[in-house]
Amino acid sequence: MDRTSRTTPTDTATLAKVSSPAKVNLVLRILDRRPDGYHNLWSLMQTVGLADDLFISLDPSSTDIHLSCAHPEVPLGPTNLIHRAARAVLDRAGIEIGLHIELEKRIPMGAGLGGGSSNAAATVLGLNRLLGLKWTAATMTEVTASLGSDIPFFFSAPTAIISGRGERVTPLRMTGSRTLLLVNPGFGVETAWAYRTLAAGRSQSPRLAESLQRLTDSTTVDWGTLSPLMENDFEPVVFAAHPTLAAIKAALLAAGAESAFLSGTGATVFGVFQSKESAALALERLEIRPEWKAWVVPTAASPLAVQAVS
Repeated sequence: MDRTSRTTPTDTATLAKVSSPAKVNLVLRILDRRPDGYHNLWSLMQTVGLADDLFISLDPSSTDIHLSCAHPEVPLGPTNLIHRAARAVLDRAGIEIGLHIELEKRIPMGAGLGGGSSNAAATVLGLNRLLGLKWTAATMTEVTASLGSDIPFFFSAPTAIISGRGERVTPLRMTGSRTLLLVNPGFGVETAWAYRTLAAGRSQSPRLAESLQRLTDSTTVDWGTLSPLMENDFEPVVFAAHPTLAAIKAALLAAGAESAFLSGTGATVFGVFQSKESAALALERLEIRPEWKAWVVPTAASPLAVQAVS
């Protein structure tokens, strides 16, 4: 649709607040390289109780997208995933209208927690509601397909298996509960570097274990079944380059975590605990450096959701 034929929505709300949760990879396997140059992956992902907030408002008097954020490291121009997601929605819907989007940033950047992808998904969800588009999760996934491989997950959160390049999402119900202690070291890990380094050290592509394949065919999994299957293929290469992260994992295990893993390509490491109390006690035992940040958070507790519309 060309610019002159676009429409402006009427009889819609003008302001939405959207919760934009972080995620962790409870399992992350990187498989064979695809013809498009990317890798096929298999991941079991789950949201956690750490979230940004987006406030999205419509401005019928403008056609510009204005993004604001108090965090000094957040880019506010067209390269930001929020801006790109908003533009993708307006282009797909054929709507010409201005937007004001304010981001309250709590999820650390470049942390392996999916903050940027979650923000993009939250933008699409909020505009879907504000503009009365009534898009399904499949449509929202299609609109954001070129923006990032983690984005589709958030439309099916809190728990799902992700495969392919990230576009295939199988929602899963997790029974039981755990509390996580997230530790971020204050620096990031470049995703492209991690993939290149992992691929360079392999002589052949790994196969997906039958135990994980069985999870793909399930609709429910409990924590007891999942715990021994948890792994992250990036840990050897990332820990070799950043020994601090290996030390954080060891410290979490020493403090009582039943398991601990890198999330995504890092740099956040999370420890898994049976209860909030045991996670809080572990936090007290850890020697947290000034540049580190840590959170005790529940799993699957913060869905991607429009919290309020007015």
